[in-house]
Parts: sequence; structure tokens; C-alpha cells
Amino acid sequence: MISAIMARMLEQYHIEMTREALAPHISERALEIILAANIRQDAIRNQFFHDEIHYDNNAIDKGDRYINEQRGYVLATLLSPGILGAWVAFGRLLHTAQDFYAHSNYVTLWLDQYKDAAPPPPEIEPLKKELIKGPNLRSGKIYFPLDALYYFKFMRPLVLKLLPKDSHGWMNLDEPAQGPKFPYAIAAATKRTTHEFDLLRKLLTPEMFARFVDK
Repeated sequence: MISAIMARMLEQYHIEMTREALAPHISERALEIILAANIRQDAIRNQFFHDEIHYDNNAIDKGDRYINEQRGYVLATLLSPGILGAWVAFGRLLHTAQDFYAHSNYVTLWLDQYKDAAPPPPEIEPLKKELIKGPNLRSGKIYFPLDALYYFKFMRPLVLKLLPKDSHGWMNLDEPAQGPKFPYAIAAATKRTTHEFDLLRKLLTPEMFARFVDK
């Protein structure tokens, strides 16, 4: 139930990022299916025992594998006459890729490189190898029930006093209220969405890619 509240909070940002990155390149029909699959990743059934979907609980390697699996489903679907499954798998892939920047400390690590003044959010590099593969990368841990109570805003000040600093409550960049790092998370996730689309363009044959963009 609490996870459902969290999902509604995040939905608008997943939609905005995905639309910004993909709308110029694919049909509205394809985009709507991709968006629906993206948003369904925050369904309650995916909130428990599925850390890989959201990069929670330091599930960095598992999240990476999940993205690769979904990319494989896109390719497998397009090797057949089908198309719907490719859009659904790509939507699932994008949700996880976008969550990486809100649920991990990647943005913090990137900003820490700049001692004086950090570049503006649009300049963030979403896949800097030294950070992606570095020993300091981690994601927020879920501490129940405190991390659930965190999403009741009237309880948040008290809950944060009790939560460890490595918790999802302290580390998440899910919404603007999280402060000045939030725009960096949005910019990085939007760039990552574009990257995943461009990677698909390279992996697919021209005919397969034409079917995928549906234009």
C-alpha cells in the first residue's frame, strides 16, 4: 500500500523523461505502450523481492542484469513477427534504467568530482565508467517499516531521525523536495533513456528498427 503511494509520486517523472527522449522518434502508439509498461513496474507486486527492478538494496549487478534481460526480450520479439512484446520489454528496461539515478548515489559521486562549482544539470554524464564500475557506487537500503512511514510527509522529519543514512529515505532523489540533486537525477535519467534507444538502433537491423519505431 505504501509502495503504491510512492509509485504515484514517481509516475509523472517517468512519463516526462520517456516522452522527452522518445516522442520525436517513435509512433504515439508505440510510446503509449512503452509508457504503460514503464509505469506498471511500480505496481505493488514489483515492490517486494524485486530489488533489481528499482536498483534498491544495493542490487546494482542485479539491476544491470535485469536491463540486459529486457533488452534480450526486445531482440527476441523482433526476430519474430510480433512487436507488442518488444515495446513492453523496452518500457520495463527504461523504468529500471531511470530509477538507477534516483535510487543510487551516482549523482552524488558525479557532483563530488567538482570541488568549486558543479556544472548545471544538463551537463551530467549518465554513464561515466569510473563511477558506474567504481567501488563507491551503492543504492538505498529499504528499512521496514520506517522507509514505508517515510512516505507519509507529516511523519518524515521523525522518520529521518531514525533511519540510517544509507536508507532509501535518505538517499532517494524521487521528487523535487529532495533538493538540488533532483534535477541532476532527472537529466541523467533522460539522457540514459536516449542512450538506451540509440543502443537499440545499433543492435537492430534497419528492418527491425523500422518496425520498432512504428513510423
